[in-house]
Amino acid sequence: MQFICYPKCSTCQKARKWLDANGIEYTERHIVDDNPRYVELRSWYEKSGLPLKKFFNTSGMLYRELELKDKLPGMNEEEQLKLLATNGMLVKRPLLIGDGHVLVGFREAEWEAKLK
Repeated sequence: MQFICYPKCSTCQKARKWLDANGIEYTERHIVDDNPRYVELRSWYEKSGLPLKKFFNTSGMLYRELELKDKLPGMNEEEQLKLLATNGMLVKRPLLIGDGHVLVGFREAEWEAKLK
């Protein structure tokens, strides 16, 4: 399983503690140092069944600076995925990628249901 996070993010820290406490093995990947690539994002998006907007870190400073709340509705899927691939700080975190699941953000009940 791949755990994609930003180590300074408190939600990512909670998710890591939860994974460790539940004995779930994972490989950690720093979302800024190793930004998700377009091909990965497309695959995860398709596998997740979630709307593409869920992959955006809508509470992030960069999201606000780029005024994406207003711009995203006018962008097609391709443009949005390419934008996400430009900077890890645009991507919602943490991401947990495993066989048959893609979890975006940390909601303990959801992770519990998928991983136990």
